Amino acid sequence: MIQSIEAHIKELYERNPYNKRLVKVIHGLSRKLMNMGYDRIKIMNFCGTHEWTITHYGLRSLMPGNIDLVAGPGCPVCITPGIYVSELIDLCFNGYTVLTYGDAYKLPGLHGSRPNSLYEARAQGGDVVVVYSFLDALRIARENPGKNYVFFSVGFETTMPAIAEPLYRGVVPENLLILSAHRYTPPIMRYLLESVEDVEIHGIIAPGHVSAIIGSEAWGFIPREYGITTVVSGFEPLDVLTAIALILKHLSSGRPALINEYRRAVKPYGNRYSLRIMDLVYERRDAYWRGIGVVGDSGGYLRGEYSRYDAFEQLGLRDEAIDDHLPGCRCGEVVLGKIKPTECPLFMKACTPETPYGPCMVSVEGTCRIWAENLPISLENIDISF
Repeated sequence: MIQSIEAHIKELYERNPYNKRLVKVIHGLSRKLMNMGYDRIKIMNFCGTHEWTITHYGLRSLMPGNIDLVAGPGCPVCITPGIYVSELIDLCFNGYTVLTYGDAYKLPGLHGSRPNSLYEARAQGGDVVVVYSFLDALRIARENPGKNYVFFSVGFETTMPAIAEPLYRGVVPENLLILSAHRYTPPIMRYLLESVEDVEIHGIIAPGHVSAIIGSEAWGFIPREYGITTVVSGFEPLDVLTAIALILKHLSSGRPALINEYRRAVKPYGNRYSLRIMDLVYERRDAYWRGIGVVGDSGGYLRGEYSRYDAFEQLGLRDEAIDDHLPGCRCGEVVLGKIKPTECPLFMKACTPETPYGPCMVSVEGTCRIWAENLPISLENIDISF
């Protein structure tokens, strides 16, 4: 196990010598902050890919003892309501073909339902097809005009333009409906900072993919209103280490700031064309986040002009804040950064990547799945020296 950790750390340092220099800078800033009374510094990332980088390369094992790197609500599949899955399971046995991303294929529905996922439904004869993109869904529906389809449209702002554009252009076939499970990300961060108890955060690593659409300035409210330095970061280890160092630097100076470290891909005001199309196609409404609750203005629903494609409107599907907690599962706490995956009693026991029980083990962006697949180097407090 230790050998595996060493291999990844060595790869990290060999890929770019600046990684090792940044680790030294982080340790220096940590000592300064320790002298200032910061016994524990909690830095939250807001993207499954950031969590993968941190976990895969063992960045936690390189951090000083007073720095705690935690994952936040950065996985759209993990927070998708279970009621949506249960509704789609009913449809796939009643004349509709459900088209879904692979990430949501094993997502559990409401507790006690059988089958409990689209994966199980397909195994029992349900009409479910896994697609790579919405373009696949469009092609399948066009090639089979005599069949009825429902696309399970999951994702944050990153994936919304891919659905909005064909709808806006009027190229979506009549036999294809959309269950829009999209969620906007800034509202959940505001919710976390205002409404979640016992979550003290000293710095935030904002999502790079989402920010490429909505822009870095979308996160300006965090340092401005809550005094927390926020860094929009890329996904290389160097990006993440730079973000951590910048957060510590501004924390030590007492001057919170918004910093766009990912300027090679993220503009201050994002992709203006995509944002315009999204605003024309989607409207914001209060929406339920699995394991969290109802978050104001966080749901991306199809506007009235596109109601003929809206599965909720056309099929009367339920969209309610129904309790979808799975007994024993602590995914809600993992998503909010309150606990680590290894603190859940089901982790790598009743809940594994091969047989996921909770939603955080389903998607490749889920924190539990990331830790499970990189377990040897997700452990903390390991002394590594070369």
